[in-house]
Amino acid sequence: MTDLFDTVGEAPTKTHGLRPLADRLRPQVLAEVIGQKKILGPEGPLSVMLAAKALGSIIFWGPPGVGKTTIARLLAQETDLHFIQISAIFSGVPELRKVFEAAKNRWDNGQGTLLFVDEIHRFNKAQQDSFLPLMENGTITLVGATTENPSFELNAAVLSRAQVMVLERLNPEELELLVQRAEAEAEVQLPLEMDARTSLLEMADGDGRTLLNLIQQVIAWKLDSPMDQASLSKRLMKRAAIYDKSGDSHYNLISALHKSVRGSDPDAALYWFARMLAGGEDPRYLARRITRMAVEDIGLADPQAQDVCLQSWQTYERLGSPEGELALAQAVTYLALAPKSNAAYMAYKAAVQDAKRTGSHPPPKHILNAPTDLMKDQGYGGGYNYDHDAEDGFSGQNYFPDGMDRPSYYVPVERGFERELIKRLAYFEKLRTRRGG
Repeated sequence: MTDLFDTVGEAPTKTHGLRPLADRLRPQVLAEVIGQKKILGPEGPLSVMLAAKALGSIIFWGPPGVGKTTIARLLAQETDLHFIQISAIFSGVPELRKVFEAAKNRWDNGQGTLLFVDEIHRFNKAQQDSFLPLMENGTITLVGATTENPSFELNAAVLSRAQVMVLERLNPEELELLVQRAEAEAEVQLPLEMDARTSLLEMADGDGRTLLNLIQQVIAWKLDSPMDQASLSKRLMKRAAIYDKSGDSHYNLISALHKSVRGSDPDAALYWFARMLAGGEDPRYLARRITRMAVEDIGLADPQAQDVCLQSWQTYERLGSPEGELALAQAVTYLALAPKSNAAYMAYKAAVQDAKRTGSHPPPKHILNAPTDLMKDQGYGGGYNYDHDAEDGFSGQNYFPDGMDRPSYYVPVERGFERELIKRLAYFEKLRTRRGG
């Protein structure tokens, strides 16, 4: 059998003593993989595929360090497919041609190829399309790995021929199991007090590879006595939070912030606000978005909310970071606790729809100005009732196009200032009905 772990551009490791802990602990069978029970459990899609001996092309979507490469290798082992690994970052058209040609030769000799493409979203449309013929005729089984949302980053043609499987970050229990395996492999107990051991798991932030690298550093210190959490934090740095200002993390976190504000949860809103700042988000972007929240989700239930946002935005521009970020945090807190209404937002959307549907209807002539005699002769301004001359300052005239049924767009809610607006609407409707408007 040919070398199962033939990997393009990767030299084999020869010296066991120098091998990284992460490499030494690489699972040898799927049952040894830690985590990912949703896809590897008895009823998981991968287990079902293998049981049916019908492995198809797959896109693994998940954060770094959760086992995408390892699972791909083991799938090749389970199915007797030749394993080839390439990275979309370092591979271009010449490399793809070589891989495809070798796969075709293997196919002609009766063996299939599992082609694992790391960072597959980095390939352009033409490069992604080049996989299609070989996927369709069975020459290759494509297993792609991506940290980005496949719906946005991969061609529809590739997605239609592959099953997307989501891999999740490791939870604390799974990380602890990984620590225990590392201790057994290294034949040493980590010299950490319980609080420091917990802190070590938190530093990994759900990334198994990062955790093993941290463990290897701790072992290398050869400490004589257990270390506490404070001492550990001085020696090790927490892994930087995953945050791509143009990718999924950006959109996921701003969605979480917006929905926390809409859900009137100031603590959750401040948490997601802080997460975005910690990830390097531009505070000006956040200032713009929280102002949008005031307009979209609070509206006239608290007209002051927009002013609070604009003032906090202006304060940030005057103070800069980090002091100005406190003003934005105060605005986030205010918005979360403000009464909520999207009545004006929904009214605007409904008006836009009607404007598109009736876009050619002219205004009624009685509300048009008539600066010339010709326009007066055409009826412009005829019969207009000046509201200030009417009883209660309200004429009740029709201001919609002639022949258009009067719609009702704005429906205030019984919250905040809109309670008063409900009374005003009811009052004007009563006058309109009385005066036959």
